[in-house]
Amino acid sequence: MIVGVPKEIKNNENRVAMVPDGVYEVTRMGNKVIVETGAGLGSGISDNSYVKAGATLSDKATLFNEADIIMKVKEPILAEYDYFKDGQTLFTYLHLAADKEQAQFLTSKKITAFAYETVQTEEGALPLLTPMSEVAGRMSIQIGAALLQKNNHGKGILMGGVPGVAPAEVVILGGGIVGLNAAKMASWMGARVTLLDISRSRLMYIDDIFAGKVTTLMSTTYNIATAVQKADLLIGAVLVPGAKAPCLVTEDMVKTMAPGSVIVDVAIDQGGSVETIDRVTTHENPCYEKHGIIHYSVANMPGAVPKTSTYALTGMTIQYLKRLLTSDIETLLIQDKELRLGLNTYKGHVTNQGVAEALGYPYVDVLTVLP
Repeated sequence: MIVGVPKEIKNNENRVAMVPDGVYEVTRMGNKVIVETGAGLGSGISDNSYVKAGATLSDKATLFNEADIIMKVKEPILAEYDYFKDGQTLFTYLHLAADKEQAQFLTSKKITAFAYETVQTEEGALPLLTPMSEVAGRMSIQIGAALLQKNNHGKGILMGGVPGVAPAEVVILGGGIVGLNAAKMASWMGARVTLLDISRSRLMYIDDIFAGKVTTLMSTTYNIATAVQKADLLIGAVLVPGAKAPCLVTEDMVKTMAPGSVIVDVAIDQGGSVETIDRVTTHENPCYEKHGIIHYSVANMPGAVPKTSTYALTGMTIQYLKRLLTSDIETLLIQDKELRLGLNTYKGHVTNQGVAEALGYPYVDVLTVLP
């Protein structure tokens, strides 16, 4: 098999889908890896490092033309569509539930598309989403702290306060991996943290590990509205695997926040959980103001810290890529439930139920269309 690793071209996306260690693992299995020239430079990985590990360097067009499997970090964007061959296999973050245009492309080209974020273990864990959720959760507080500075049009509040002066109020919607890591970072910085989730067992777990230092609340409309009103920094950390994120914070709730408060919606790549987050921003222009509130809605947050993110991500994805390389796709989809749950499109069908419902496509169980 031939695996292609193209250079990411999304705005300020400096991650790369495979590191030299992964190249070595894949090539010693008897496969070929083609890496686009310069693909790893943003993560501090030289072309020579890939060559030493056994990769072949090429331009983008040659890579896509020769590869059986395209290994990426972020979903394809319009400028990449024409490079794909009909029926090619793609392994990357897709976040398809909020991107109908991409769904149309993948189904029209009959791409076999596996999404990192929907690969799921029997226990319900999301092993390929977890490392980037850890990064994004911690970054959300780091970014929010900077945006609260007056020179960035924030309220001028120090996250941890000082003796005699109250710290910032941080409200986190969602107690998953993003929310947990956001809570860790905010509490380490000395902020007052309130976390809301719909699962009582998850709230019990968070209360236990923080020894009561993080206030936990059931995620009801009343509790959300009350918490949002007092928040200096609001973090959207809601996830429904594969599906569009639910909108939990209304525009009226945002209007109750004090001017100069900050919203960082990590859920934006799944459509966002805040009504006033009405656009995806980039690292070049990450923020906008609405009702006096600073909104941050960058969809590829971990791309800003690629030296951390690339190695955190590829350490997990390589294990699943090796599974893809040890069997034909049809046999793999029958035998490997984790990767079957990761499959979003196959031969023109949408094969993830959450994605299908979000986009209005018919859902097709892949097992019913396998030859």
